[in-house]
Amino acid sequence: MDFVERPSPNHAPRPDGTVVDILVLHYTELPLRESLDILTDETREGRVSAHYVLAEDGTAYRLVPEERVAWHAGRSHWRGRETLNATSIGIEIVNLHGDRHDYPPAQIAALIELCRGILARHPAIEPRNVVGHSDIAPQRKIDPGRRFPWKTLADAGIGLWPKADGRPLFGEFQPALQRYGYAPPIAVPPREIVKAFQRHFRPARVDGMPDPETRRLLAGLLDRRGEE
Repeated sequence: MDFVERPSPNHAPRPDGTVVDILVLHYTELPLRESLDILTDETREGRVSAHYVLAEDGTAYRLVPEERVAWHAGRSHWRGRETLNATSIGIEIVNLHGDRHDYPPAQIAALIELCRGILARHPAIEPRNVVGHSDIAPQRKIDPGRRFPWKTLADAGIGLWPKADGRPLFGEFQPALQRYGYAPPIAVPPREIVKAFQRHFRPARVDGMPDPETRRLLAGLLDRRGEE
């Protein structure tokens, strides 16, 4: 895959012995040029960056080398760990609002190619560790939004999608969400965690209620992991 080099000064070394095992997908909420300017600005308060920015036409910009820490995840939690910048790679996808605007096919095709390369270079990123910013920061973030085609990525071998066998979830819902990877309800309001799950796996209705369909979807994910 070809890249346009747009180096950002906003990065840091990964701690010794760090294994990259999380891939975080974001949307920019801003046009390409403005996004690139912000992600490469070393003078603004609260400096931010990402490893890659993906334009609407599929052009990929490389901002931070994968061996360095980019500042994209912020306060975050996944699978019992917090502050995930050190162990993650972040991709910013240009989209002005992922709940209102579809992602163009050329952009998604390029994203699949980019993600496949990242997964090949970092085999510790297992399918359930391909997440959205809203999955790891459900009280603060909603990106990459309800129109993001998670199933398309999963069908391409990127991420995980629930089995469709209709099995019910047995047991309590919040502990099951934690087994999959989400934050415990003591850290984030329970309804916000359910909303994050629905935004990823049932975007047609994001209401924070663990209804039968939501429970079935979670059971289908855990079944794929051999945890049900």
